[in-house]
Amino acid sequence: MSEVTTAEFNEEGKYLRKIRSFVLREGRLTKGQAQAIESQWPTMGLDYSPIPLNLSDVFGREADTVLEIGFGMGASLVQMAKDAPEQNFIGIEVHKPGVGSCLSDAAIAGVTNLRVYHHDAMEVLEHAIADGSLARVQLFFPDPWHKKRHHKRRIVQAEFAELIRRKLKIGGVFHMATDWEEYSEHMLEVMQAAPGYQNQSSDGTVVPRPDHRPLTKFEARGHRLGHGVWDLMFERIA
Repeated sequence: MSEVTTAEFNEEGKYLRKIRSFVLREGRLTKGQAQAIESQWPTMGLDYSPIPLNLSDVFGREADTVLEIGFGMGASLVQMAKDAPEQNFIGIEVHKPGVGSCLSDAAIAGVTNLRVYHHDAMEVLEHAIADGSLARVQLFFPDPWHKKRHHKRRIVQAEFAELIRRKLKIGGVFHMATDWEEYSEHMLEVMQAAPGYQNQSSDGTVVPRPDHRPLTKFEARGHRLGHGVWDLMFERIA
């Protein structure tokens, strides 16, 4: 699981904008992770700037762009980029060892359609991503903040849903996944109430895991133990 951002929300779920809303989690890098950051950052790294990216300049082409918030160690993101060379991928992660691991895997896989931020997801989304520019936003296994008094810290809130909607193209999809059923119910409640979205589920609840989301080792182990995973996909329609 990845702690996608240290940004917090108030009791009404409103994002608390602070001058410094996050702390980059340095962690202890392995030699391989450090070498990957040094060697791959010039080509795959994105340095944060509050000016919206020109995606065609960043990737050297016009293509649908998928953005993942909190990619953890990056294995599934690299797999997705490798499996869909016709798409562009951007990952955001605050944990530096995860960034190093992702860059290492990407280099080994030979992917050229992936770019990575080591920065706070909220700042990147609000300032560095142009409105209406993304084909898909992915939020996989965010911190569920189990305790009821901590639910306000969950990233999926009304204001966050509206921020994602602005960044998606019409027809773009916000794809969430969690292994906590109660959090999936919270996500569903927030998203059903969010204007401008349509649930892609045939029964108005969750969807089967789509082919584009790889089965993680963590998830496969959970399946063997009888644990569930819930995917939600909401399309921007307005």
